[in-house]
Amino acid sequence: MFLSHSELWRTYWDCVSRPYTMVICSLTAALYYLWGRKCQTPALVSSTPFSAFLHKHCPVVAERFSPTPWCWGGRLQTLVCAVLKSRPPVTYRNELISTVDGGQISLDWMDNKDSVTYPESSTRPTVLILPGLTGNSRQSYVLHALNQAARRGYRCVVFNNRGLGGEELLTPVTFCAANTSDLEHVVQHIKGLYPSAPVLGVGMSLGGMLLLNYLGRKRTESGMVAGFTISVPWNALKSAAAMEEPLNWLLFNRYLTAGLRNAVSRHRKVLEKVVDINFVLKAQTIREFDERFTSLMFGYKSCSDYYFDASPDNKLHNTAVPILCLNAADDPFSPQHAFPLTTIQSLPNVALLSPAHGGHIAFLQGLFPRGASFMESLFGQFVQAAFEHPQDIREACGIKEEQRS
Repeated sequence: MFLSHSELWRTYWDCVSRPYTMVICSLTAALYYLWGRKCQTPALVSSTPFSAFLHKHCPVVAERFSPTPWCWGGRLQTLVCAVLKSRPPVTYRNELISTVDGGQISLDWMDNKDSVTYPESSTRPTVLILPGLTGNSRQSYVLHALNQAARRGYRCVVFNNRGLGGEELLTPVTFCAANTSDLEHVVQHIKGLYPSAPVLGVGMSLGGMLLLNYLGRKRTESGMVAGFTISVPWNALKSAAAMEEPLNWLLFNRYLTAGLRNAVSRHRKVLEKVVDINFVLKAQTIREFDERFTSLMFGYKSCSDYYFDASPDNKLHNTAVPILCLNAADDPFSPQHAFPLTTIQSLPNVALLSPAHGGHIAFLQGLFPRGASFMESLFGQFVQAAFEHPQDIREACGIKEEQRS
């Protein structure tokens, strides 16, 4: 019996293509397997009562985090987020407030006057946002956070560190993660304007260090009802070492150091009175910059002394408000081995949520990750839970009524 020409061709093609089909199927299966392993429920470290509160009011903590399939590693997540993340439109009201030393701080307000949930301005909850190193109110992660807060009816204010956000530096004093005096001044200013409105602090990266150091030092007098941090470097020395690894230096460290040098160069006339600007501008790493500038500016004997004082891991035990921290295990800025897990496990008021993947202030999801991600969902749910269930969260964290901020 003879086969037709078309049947012969089909038989030939089946024989030839079968190995390629098997290879493609095998690769596809492998990719799905690997991606499935990436899609895990984040690890939650906290006391049992605080964990129960979070599971009830922040359901995202129990959901599997599915990172963008083609964006698996922490470095790639961080880089892609910086390039692709969208920037929701926000109209700010800028306010400049004076400090006791003659300096000024720039605050960018999103008043949310159209809030339906909280139409009365005097009692509208306020979210105070602290951006990361050299960051300001225009960063994409800040804009997305504001978007989440605005849709829930809250007011937001972004604290721009001295000399950043386009403002002039009036005195030869900048900022560091260990000095909380400016943040204290800002909180007092906000509470003076709206004494009946609760305030919740949100810190990203270096802003998270500043927030935790502030909460640790002010304890029950912080003026805040809760805190939330994203990608905070827990130990400055260990973070500096991680950032000096060759690939991290190439991708991140030199870029951030250039931003610090540019900020100093922009305010050269004011700063050259207290530091050797030419020496500072030769810094090639963040640690070198801190050795030549930050530690000297704030009176530390060495950069190591500054880094110890700036590390929030040794102040957590002094905090007295509910705090939720989000850190990815593959964050190139904040290494997992520096997470203070033992300390957090011993505290009733601090929780750490740690997805296996997410990078630094990224946590991207979806095939084309431009919009809100896991990070924003967690932020929105926690802020709402803290503002709308104040008694429950205080009880869950073992905070007595007289300790209220």
